[in-house]
Amino acid sequence: MAESAAASSAAEVSPQPDDLTLVQQAQAGDAAAFDELVRRYQRQIYGVVYHMTSHHEDASDLAQEAFVKAWQALKSFKGDSSFFTWIYRIAVNRTLNHLKTRKFRESKHRFSINDLDAEAENHPDMVALVAHNTPRRDLALVELQERLNEAMAQLSENHRLVVTLHDIQGLPHEAIAQIMNCNTATVRTRLFYARQQLQGILSDYLK
Repeated sequence: MAESAAASSAAEVSPQPDDLTLVQQAQAGDAAAFDELVRRYQRQIYGVVYHMTSHHEDASDLAQEAFVKAWQALKSFKGDSSFFTWIYRIAVNRTLNHLKTRKFRESKHRFSINDLDAEAENHPDMVALVAHNTPRRDLALVELQERLNEAMAQLSENHRLVVTLHDIQGLPHEAIAQIMNCNTATVRTRLFYARQQLQGILSDYLK
């Protein structure tokens, strides 16, 4: 009885295979292993694509296309980077190509107030704005949402992407550098200028 309970307990806490193991299994033809990789990252991939396109259907289609392309190209994956970085790069590249084929400036980017980083959330004007639940507050939040949408739409694709990856999805500079195929100094510079642009665009509103 004790041995049975111990075996059951061990089975419950057995670690899940890491990404590289799943990749190797998928490369050997195990579709279920690739399905597990999709399950692990589909929400994040959809999220980054949506924040770049502002369109649910486009985000769903592009995320699916990214995983299909990853499956088709899986044999070429050598493990020089993590699968996480590799699939992100595929999704980002497909999204950037998609954006080049449409008039991006005509669309509105849905950048949620909840996605603001900690510094913005602690801004005195922002704290005062959300401190009381009043009709004026509700109207102000709607206006702020619109201003944020307009501000993000004015950023270049690279600046929008770095804000999305870092401030919204919380990826570290090193991972973003691999995804964007640049060095971490470039990531920090782009993030700095993107935030400066957002602050400048929103400065009149937050006075």
